[in-house]
Amino acid sequence: WRISDGPWKYTEVDLPEVIQVKREVLGEDPGYEMIGCSVLDDDWIEQVSGRQKKNVLFLAEGLLMYLQEADAIGLIKKLAGTFTASQLVFEIIHRKYTKGFRKRLVESKIKGASGTMAGESYRFGLGNAREIESYAGNIHVVDEWSYFEDTDIKPGFLRIMRHFRSFARTQWTISALIE
Repeated sequence: WRISDGPWKYTEVDLPEVIQVKREVLGEDPGYEMIGCSVLDDDWIEQVSGRQKKNVLFLAEGLLMYLQEADAIGLIKKLAGTFTASQLVFEIIHRKYTKGFRKRLVESKIKGASGTMAGESYRFGLGNAREIESYAGNIHVVDEWSYFEDTDIKPGFLRIMRHFRSFARTQWTISALIE
């Protein structure tokens, strides 16, 4: 809503059930387009690319880490094969938290802190940001950052964690160009 006066079009893709609830809360015309389908469905990609194949910004918060590895990689490849001069910004976890005792540790921490089992379904992670460049020749990482690198982090003592890559890259955000 803060950027609605600009020369851009905002489209949200989410599961049909989530879009239905949003329509009930926001009304039928919330001021932007909502597409109700799985992000793994090609329908939304066809709709968006039918309007515009360049200068698209894809934001994927809390998404890729929950997909099966093949599905996440396939989605990134599909975006890279369909769009150009665009950007993909996504949140990811480190691969080591998708299996074994580290995955169980994350599950336990999340359940204790929030009462949910969100970490239980972590399926896709990266060892480092540059791995996505191997998915398609036109993907190039331009930036990456984590919560620990935020200068306004609260409480402030957590800033020290940015010096320890194993903490700073537990969960982080990657920005990549699709050229």
